[in-house]
Amino acid sequence: MPTPIIDAVDIVKDYGANRALHGVSLQVGAGEFVALVGPSGCGKTTLLKILAGFEDPTDGGLKIQGKDMRGVPAAARPTRMVFQKLALFPHKSVADNIGFPLKLQKVDAPTVKERVRAMLDLMHLKPEYLDRFPAQLSGGEQQRVALARALVSQPSVLLLDEPMSALDAKLKKSLQAELKKLHREIGTSFVLVTHDLEEAMMLADRICVMRGGNVVQIGTPTDIYYRPANMFVAGFIGETNFLPVDVARKGDAATVSSPLVEGQPTDMPADHISPDLTDKGPALLVRPETIRFVTGDPEPGLWVLNGMVDEFFIKGSSTQYRIRVSGLDAPLVMDLPGSIVLPAEVGQAVRVAFDPSRAFLLSE
Repeated sequence: MPTPIIDAVDIVKDYGANRALHGVSLQVGAGEFVALVGPSGCGKTTLLKILAGFEDPTDGGLKIQGKDMRGVPAAARPTRMVFQKLALFPHKSVADNIGFPLKLQKVDAPTVKERVRAMLDLMHLKPEYLDRFPAQLSGGEQQRVALARALVSQPSVLLLDEPMSALDAKLKKSLQAELKKLHREIGTSFVLVTHDLEEAMMLADRICVMRGGNVVQIGTPTDIYYRPANMFVAGFIGETNFLPVDVARKGDAATVSSPLVEGQPTDMPADHISPDLTDKGPALLVRPETIRFVTGDPEPGLWVLNGMVDEFFIKGSSTQYRIRVSGLDAPLVMDLPGSIVLPAEVGQAVRVAFDPSRAFLLSE
């Protein structure tokens, strides 16, 4: 990465005797979109507030645009933040809400008017909205106004704290698409905190997965989904199946086998093995979309599991099956393309197969 616009190194944050962040490091490139994800209490919002200047780190260093942020207040940083609660001024019009940061900076009135209108165009809001008040706007319109207010002062970094969590599913999808397009158009660095894993996968260039005040893995959505560091990351991002295996290491490669399957031991290439692999509970990560029903003799190289259909869910373009397999603690999850004709019913004995060479070897 070229010189990062955000360079946080070994950030520690203590609240009394409680340590919220344990030496967290994060770099964000210019124009990059990074999502912070993790369970409640993992430290993602605390880290965002430290970037914004609303919290001071107990230890560690933070530079934004190459400048040390120690002692620099939030208002003086090249960052702006959109909160979960949008905090629009109810007594101010849309124009005054958007222009408020510029007035604090004592920008002249003609420039304020020009930049407010430019923000309105960018957010696809009509000019007549300028005189409306927040109570007269829909949830999606309020969201656009909040984004416009954050961007009108042209920050280098936009920080977003779960800004779409309160919206209904359809509106959220629409605004997610708009946010991704907006990021592409303006080239500002975005850092998003979200509990919505699908949202992170859709929007971010890179995802930072946190747990217990630590960074577990940082990578592209593809890396996080297909090459997770461990079972925690794999289980946190998307639906998962973990198949316990016996592992024989061969340098960077490994051979895996399982008494639960019909099939020969399989050689796993190095790029299908987690670099963090340990002897603690090794398993194959098998994604639901890679599993299929089989009848008759399977293709060479496939691993076959025998089980019974526990449940299925029609999801429109796909159908999800849950297969109870002897020896597995949880049902095996598989996703099939949607079809008018269901291939199996609840209680039916079935055989399912997957290619172990497409799986990923990891551990706890």
